Amino acid sequence: MSLLEFQNVSFYNDDKTILKNLSLSIDKGDFISIVGPSGSGKSTFLKLCSHLISPTSGNIIFKDKNFTDYSPTELRKSIAYCFQTPYLFGDTVMENINFPFSIRSLKPDQKRVNDLFSMFHMATDYLNRDVRNLSGGEKQRIALIRSLLFMPEILLLDEITSALDVDNAIIVENVIASLNNEGTTVLWITHNPEQSRKYANKVLVIETGEIKSWEVLK
Repeated sequence: MSLLEFQNVSFYNDDKTILKNLSLSIDKGDFISIVGPSGSGKSTFLKLCSHLISPTSGNIIFKDKNFTDYSPTELRKSIAYCFQTPYLFGDTVMENINFPFSIRSLKPDQKRVNDLFSMFHMATDYLNRDVRNLSGGEKQRIALIRSLLFMPEILLLDEITSALDVDNAIIVENVIASLNNEGTTVLWITHNPEQSRKYANKVLVIETGEIKSWEVLK
């Protein structure tokens, strides 16, 4: 069943073509690796998937409704985007972890918080730490935990293991694979050839703003 569909989508910025005439259908439960040279439009593709930007032309359909029929807040409760450079706000990790609950007017679910910290092999005493004193890898894992407190239907990942050492990269890969096994659809940008085929069932290659290939692996 198609969960997210691009229909002849193009995106231009300052008269420059970033993405041109993309048409593809993403099914529920897919794990899609997105590969291609730097500057080919991969991150722009994820921004379109999350409605951070709007297409210059064409339509994006989510669960049989056009993106324009949803409020951005409604979409972002279903579609989570983790950037290559994580952004943490406020002073403490606790502020970041509480935020997804507060925007839903819910009390923090401490069991869910504890479970996610455990999955990422992090102690919950991180909650009291100052975000300015965290390493890049620690910030990335906290940003992931923040995005996963409420299970997204689609998880968009932009080179999220690039700041991690090998051991922590494997931990993150295993968490993402387990979420996919539970039904979350994953779109993952990676420049690592081995990583691109390790868990994916499809590989999307984007070059110079166009789909070069769309490969079904399994």
